Amino acid sequence: MNRRKSTYPKSNSFDTEQTILDFLTQFGPMSEADKQAVLDSLNMRFYTKGTTLLREGEVTRHGYFVLKGCVRQYYLVDGEEKTTAFFTEGYPFDNADSLKNQTPSKYYWACVEDTTVALCGDENEAFFFQQFPHLQKVARLALEGELSKQKEMLESYIMASPEERYLNLMKTRPDLVNRVPQYQLASYLGMTPESLSRIRRRLSQKYDLIKVN
Repeated sequence: MNRRKSTYPKSNSFDTEQTILDFLTQFGPMSEADKQAVLDSLNMRFYTKGTTLLREGEVTRHGYFVLKGCVRQYYLVDGEEKTTAFFTEGYPFDNADSLKNQTPSKYYWACVEDTTVALCGDENEAFFFQQFPHLQKVARLALEGELSKQKEMLESYIMASPEERYLNLMKTRPDLVNRVPQYQLASYLGMTPESLSRIRRRLSQKYDLIKVN
């Protein structure tokens, strides 16, 4: 298994700073002082592609916010990887039960690409909100928004056909198609790589036919 490989980025680039500000300001206005306070509090890490951030059975010490890159969440079921989420730019993620109750994780987090994240933990979070209590509402709305997205994804997974799931992915997160291996994408959509290939081929032929007509 890969060991964790992390470094501090040399500096906060505009792109990574803007990613987190864009995410937070969608839930409400922030003063320039609040924005600067958030940026000053960032604890950033860089992880190389293939790095495992969390393994089954481990207790996580951090929550994460993806500034650049892609992290995959998956379970091992009878030795087979079952992908349940991809976290890309602007996505926060944590293992709330493991983080707060120190219980072992049931799944893995692994970097699909070279990835830069901002770390957060209970102690830092408590200190931050003590200094800026009005930002608690922003954080709460952000969490509610992510929970809503997860609920919609679960409902789509249960109710939609494999082709409908793929079409919904193309509508909501088309970048994943070219960013992650097809077998991981197929697992995420609840199908085999062969089924995904057939769906993509069928839709491509259908699209070509529409263009001709």
